[in-house]
Amino acid sequence: MLVETLTALAAAGGTAVVQAAGTDAWTGFRQAVARWFGRGDAQRERVELERLDQTAVALEAADPTQVDRVRISSEAAWHARIEAALERLDEPEREQAADQLQTLLVDHVPGVAVTAGQGGVATHGNLDIRAEQGSIAAAVIQGDAQIGPHPASAPPQD
Repeated sequence: MLVETLTALAAAGGTAVVQAAGTDAWTGFRQAVARWFGRGDAQRERVELERLDQTAVALEAADPTQVDRVRISSEAAWHARIEAALERLDEPEREQAADQLQTLLVDHVPGVAVTAGQGGVATHGNLDIRAEQGSIAAAVIQGDAQIGPHPASAPPQD
């Protein structure tokens, strides 16, 4: 499986953990994530449940002025944990774990579907694509899109 695909999947997983924390979906989602990490090891699963709970508590307890920082930090931490877990596996196990994670995300977090073909990058959220000095950039867009200069860099309209 391509590194870009695994990275996108890990990023989606990190985002999903943070988005699900404190919602009605949290209980089932945290169990599924802990089972995914545990891969049959009950002790490892308990450790992951504790980590997931720590994330939920940190997000809930965050001062309103710090909630964005805590959210971004938590997403990055879970992204890194998921990516590291995938990297530790041999290729057949990695593909199986990636498929299981993809299914877990689709089943437990509405609106999450991250897929990409060979050489592709998929994201759930914003993606900035640029082409400079005669390069070509292409994208398949599902949903709302703005094509053209970034609004902050667009010349003022008269």
